[in-house]
Amino acid sequence: MEDELCGVLVLAGTPIGEVADAPPRLAAEMGSADVIAAEDTRRLRRLASALGVEIGGRVVSYFEGNEAARTGDLVRALREGSRVLLVTDAGMPSVSDPGYRLVEAAVAEGVRVTAVPGPSAVLTALAVSGLPVDRFCFEGFLPRKAGERASRLREVAGEPRTLVFFEAPHRLADALAAMAEAFGGERRAAVCRELTKTYEEVRRGPLASLASWAEGGVRGEITVVVEGAPPAGPADLGPAELAALVAHRESAGQPRKEAIAAVAAECGLPKREVFDAVVAAKKAASGG
Repeated sequence: MEDELCGVLVLAGTPIGEVADAPPRLAAEMGSADVIAAEDTRRLRRLASALGVEIGGRVVSYFEGNEAARTGDLVRALREGSRVLLVTDAGMPSVSDPGYRLVEAAVAEGVRVTAVPGPSAVLTALAVSGLPVDRFCFEGFLPRKAGERASRLREVAGEPRTLVFFEAPHRLADALAAMAEAFGGERRAAVCRELTKTYEEVRRGPLASLASWAEGGVRGEITVVVEGAPPAGPADLGPAELAALVAHRESAGQPRKEAIAAVAAECGLPKREVFDAVVAAKKAASGG
């Protein structure tokens, strides 16, 4: 339960480019917070100046390098009744930025946590990508090492939901080439660069084509949106899947011979292939 004697932790979204996109509540929170924890205090003060806000509270840095050490101090301030505002350089705190550690600690202490919704590179990129957005998953930054990156991409190669990644511009070409290898060069994608900024660009196309384009060098903040994996067709089903389809029909009371014939017809396969899959599954189950 939340402790009413504690202060409040406010997570505030900041512009990802255009300052005018800042939510009106952000200026009010910046002016009234007892403590502002900022990923970059200099950028915070530039933003405050652009918004015409006079900061009256204490400003502290809160970034990846000091996040572990400073979280305890901020939680103590919250326990003492302070209103603590957390902002990052762009977008929402804790989304590939500092914040999760502090939220976790605040919740554990019974501190109320709220948010000032603001711009999000993830949602903006999805909206302009031209790819399905009804279901998606955010993967953040890929590992820097080639082997670890390839392993991560193999893990999500069969993911049917649209995928969203952040990537550094100097690693974009290698990342897109790795995606093309893991997902197939024809998988559709969109590279969203400098969203809401002066030189905003959205480049859409197959992964292989985008990887070739990126070899020429790309600058700016990058968000990559990739189409999800297509549903598996009958030709993609392996012996285990075929045997499972037969077993499902048998569990519903259909004789095995009829179940095999029905699955073969549905999948456009010879009955012998389905029969062999059932036999192989039985042997595997019995350890034979």
